[in-house]
Amino acid sequence: MNSNDDDSRPARVVLVTGAGTGIGRATARAFAAEGAWVIAVGRRAEPLGETAEGYERITPLAADITAEGEPERIVRTVTETRGRLDVLVNNAGIVGTGNLGTYTREMIDPLLATNLIAPVLLTQAALPVLERSGGVIVNITTSVGQRAWPGNSLYAASKSALELLTRSWAVELAPRGVRVVAVAPGAITTPIADHQGWSPEQRAAIRAWQLAHTPLGRIGDPEEVAWAVTALTAPGASFVTGVILPVDGGAVIS
Repeated sequence: MNSNDDDSRPARVVLVTGAGTGIGRATARAFAAEGAWVIAVGRRAEPLGETAEGYERITPLAADITAEGEPERIVRTVTETRGRLDVLVNNAGIVGTGNLGTYTREMIDPLLATNLIAPVLLTQAALPVLERSGGVIVNITTSVGQRAWPGNSLYAASKSALELLTRSWAVELAPRGVRVVAVAPGAITTPIADHQGWSPEQRAAIRAWQLAHTPLGRIGDPEEVAWAVTALTAPGASFVTGVILPVDGGAVIS
């Protein structure tokens, strides 16, 4: 029995960004399987359609969360179609590898716009409706960002900043009845790095490094991260806020 079957409360409405692939897709499907109505947001319509295939409770919404006015349009679309919003999952993110000597404005601006600025503006736009529902905000960060990450420090820094926002918002929004949590994945099988132009040898080296730093000795699945997201937003977690939950096979403590 899902959480929406045991009383007369309406099915929850969930907004997931970066829902076209990977963790976002798995999260959207996990919520839909529990009986929630899910608005799956992403830049490209085709992957969003694949996310929704076979899940009548998932509605794709193509949008660029970094574009001017898009956070407001997204929230307005949700409220106009579903009348409420219970969970916001800030999952969309991009990777920009490099060391300090290689960073350029062209690399920095889109990464921070997607990983940090967009979650702030989307959460701000969604806050009034989340407050009405006593909702939950989930920020997807990275467990490796809690340690040094040479060669990928800008990405890690953007996610670490999102963790500080998670803790700060949890305190700030508690009096308004809104919980804020984060899930910090480790090495997960996702296509986030597909556009980095890495050679097969580079990919193999990265995977080898990840495995060497993951005590459980394997790469995680997106569904394992989705489980953490749905668990932290469940009614049984109503006394949990400000937490950052690693889902990383023990990487952050090794």
